Amino acid sequence: MKIMRKIVKIDEELCDGCGECVPGCAEGAIEIIDGKARLVSDSYCDGLGACLGECPNGAITIVEREAEDFDEEAVESYLKEKEKVEKPVEVPLACGCPSTHLQTFIPKAPDKAGITDGSQPGTQSTLSHWPVQINLVPPTAPFLKGADLLIAADCTPLAYPDFHQDFLKGKVVMMGCPKFDDVEDYILKFTEIFKNADIKSITALIMEVPCCSGLPMIVRRAMDAAGKDIPMEEIVISTKGDILKREQRVAA
Repeated sequence: MKIMRKIVKIDEELCDGCGECVPGCAEGAIEIIDGKARLVSDSYCDGLGACLGECPNGAITIVEREAEDFDEEAVESYLKEKEKVEKPVEVPLACGCPSTHLQTFIPKAPDKAGITDGSQPGTQSTLSHWPVQINLVPPTAPFLKGADLLIAADCTPLAYPDFHQDFLKGKVVMMGCPKFDDVEDYILKFTEIFKNADIKSITALIMEVPCCSGLPMIVRRAMDAAGKDIPMEEIVISTKGDILKREQRVAA
């Protein structure tokens, strides 16, 4: 039944689809559809506006209009159905390298000329494990145990030329994109990692674009869910490859 009540309104012109509002809605009323945040159903929105502070563009407001009444039972049923949705089956790559095949290795040391196979002088890979995508790294991966964890947005290695030496060296990396991947899946993945892997420190490396700002928020929510307080540094890279901000979050 429709009644006059307060409900969320999303301005599609201001919304850039960053997805920061999605985890802020405990009822699951907001989803990213066709690159924009949208209300799944009026009856899932309680109108309290917990998502308002999560939007970096001010695209979300509370208005009073005629809408279906908030239905708590429908929300519970909807959230349970979402949990039952099966994950896509991972298919091995054509090269014979399954995405789930874990590898740990020691980066090659340069020779006297500072050269490793296929490298130019002074350059070398510091990657110590495989896979690196957030969606593909299992929470039980042995290389996560006691790690200094680098959580990097997919675009950062392309924008910042010294990514390996300045950020990756000595760290375990997990990479992803909060705009194109499932935010809730990220939160669940990191929650399990933080509960079990005894992570020593976290570096969140993101781009200056708005959609990237959701990545540190995801990490903080996962720490809260895991009951952990891990030292974290947030680093913002410009699209031209400059470091715009370094902010340290010290564990309590």
